[in-house]
Amino acid sequence: MEKLKQSLQWLDKHLLKILVIGFIFIIPLYPKLPLRMINYTFIAIRLEDIYVAIMGVAFAIQFFRKKLTVPWNMFWLFFIFWAAVFASFLWGYYVQGTVIIDHLGFLHSARRIEYMLIFFVIFATIRSKKDFLLYLKLIFIVLAIVSVYGYGQKFLGWPAVQTMNPEYAKGYLLILDSWARVSSTFAGHYDLAAYLILLMPIVIGYYLYSGKKIYLALFMLALGVLVLTASRASYIAYLMSISLFLIYIRKFKILLFVLIATAILTPLSDNLSNRLTRTFQQSKVFVDSETGETFVARKLQPDDLPPGDFGSKGGIPAIPVPGGTEVKPEEEQAARKQIREALVEEAERSGKKYSPEEINAAVDQIFSRQIPVTKYLPDISISTRFQVSWPRAFAAFNRNLLLGSGPSSLGEATDGDYLRWLGEMGLIGTTAFLAIFTAIAWRVWQSARHMTRKNSFLFHSFVFAFMGVFINASYIDIFEASKLAYTFWLVAGLFYAGVPFFVKKIHAEKLKI
Repeated sequence: MEKLKQSLQWLDKHLLKILVIGFIFIIPLYPKLPLRMINYTFIAIRLEDIYVAIMGVAFAIQFFRKKLTVPWNMFWLFFIFWAAVFASFLWGYYVQGTVIIDHLGFLHSARRIEYMLIFFVIFATIRSKKDFLLYLKLIFIVLAIVSVYGYGQKFLGWPAVQTMNPEYAKGYLLILDSWARVSSTFAGHYDLAAYLILLMPIVIGYYLYSGKKIYLALFMLALGVLVLTASRASYIAYLMSISLFLIYIRKFKILLFVLIATAILTPLSDNLSNRLTRTFQQSKVFVDSETGETFVARKLQPDDLPPGDFGSKGGIPAIPVPGGTEVKPEEEQAARKQIREALVEEAERSGKKYSPEEINAAVDQIFSRQIPVTKYLPDISISTRFQVSWPRAFAAFNRNLLLGSGPSSLGEATDGDYLRWLGEMGLIGTTAFLAIFTAIAWRVWQSARHMTRKNSFLFHSFVFAFMGVFINASYIDIFEASKLAYTFWLVAGLFYAGVPFFVKKIHAEKLKI
C-alpha cells in the first residue's frame, strides 16, 4: 500500500512532465490521420486534439490545486488575444455575416487557445536547467527522426499523409513521385519547411553552447531536407535568419561553413533550383494597339496544339517592335490559342456563332494588332497572392478595421499570416498577437545580455529562429498549421521559462516569475 501511495505521489508530481514529453514526440511524428471530419471543410478532429485536451485537463487540475506556477504577465496578454479572437468570431457571425458556418468559426477560434496552451504547460514543468536541457534534447531527437523520414520519403518510397487538398485530408497514405516535394511526417512541404527553419538556428546555437559536433551533423541532416521541400519562402527565411545570427555573434567561420554547405546542397534539388530561377520569369506580354488590353500567352505543350486551331496556314509573320522584340512560333501559337478561347467564351455568352473561317479570320485580325513586349513577371505562386488571396484579405480587413471579418472568413489559406490576422481579427487581435511575440522575444533577448557568452549563443539562436519564422509567415499561413503552431509555442514556452537558469546569478532572481 505504501508503494502504491509513493507511486501515485510520484505520478502526481511528474504527470505534466510526462505529458509534455509525449507531446514533444506525438505532435511532429504522428501523421495527421482524421478521427472525425468537420462538415463543410477538410478540417478534422485528430488524435493530437484529444491528447492536448487531456493535457489541458491535467494542467487545470494542478492549477486549481496550486501545484504549479503561471507567468501571469504573459497570461493576460494571451487572454486579451483570445478575447479579441472570439469577439471577431461573434461579430463576424451574428452582426457582419462574414463567418458563414458557426461551428467552423468557433473551431478556428478555439484552436488558437489549443495551440497556445502548451506555452503555459511547459513553463509550469521547467523547474531547473536540467529540465530545460532534457526537453531541448528530446526536440532535437524528434528533429532527427523527422529528417530521416524525409529522406526515406524521397528515396525509399515511405508514405506521406498530407492535407494539401480536401481529398488528401481524408487520411490517405500517399507515395510521392520523384518530382514531389517531401513533407516527412507533416501535412505538407510548407509546414515541414517552417518547422525546420524554426529549429535549425537553435541547433547551431546548441552546437556553439555544447561544442558537440553531432549537433552540426544534425543541422546538415535538416538542411538537406529543407532543400528537398523546395519551399522558396522558407529557404530565403532560413538564409536570412541563420546568416544574421552568425554575423551578430561574430562566428564567421561557422557562417562560411553554413553558406558553403547550403551552396553545395541546393543544386541537388532540381525542384528548388527551378523554383528559385522561375520566381521572376522573362515573359512576352501582348498589348492590343487599339484597345490597350494586355495578356500573357500561356506556354503550350505539343499535345495542346490540334491541327488547324490557330488561324490561317503558316500564321502571321513575327512582329518586330522597337528594341528588336520578336514573337517566337510557340509564343504566336500560344497567343492565338488564348485569343481564340476568349472569342469562343464571348460568343457563348452572347449567343453568337462562328464558322471555322470566321473565327480564323477574327483571330488573325486581333493578333495582327498585338504589340509584343518583353517583361519580367512573377510566377503563378506570387501572382495568385497579389491578385487573389492578398486583395481578399485587405477587403476583409476593410469591412471592420478593429475586429476584421472573423476566424474562418478567409477560407483555408491566405498565403501570408500578417494579412490573415488583419483580415480575420482586425487591428485589435493582430496587435494583441504581436504583443505576445514581442514580450517573449524581448525577455529572451534582454536576458541573453546577462549570460555568459556560451549561454548567450543558445538564447540568441532562439530569437533569430523567431525571426526566420516571422519572415516565412509573410508568405505562408504558418500559425494556422497545427504541427508547426504546436511546436512554435512549445519552443517559445521552453526558452521563456529557461531564462532564469542560464543568466548570471546576480540577475537570476528578478527574472523568475
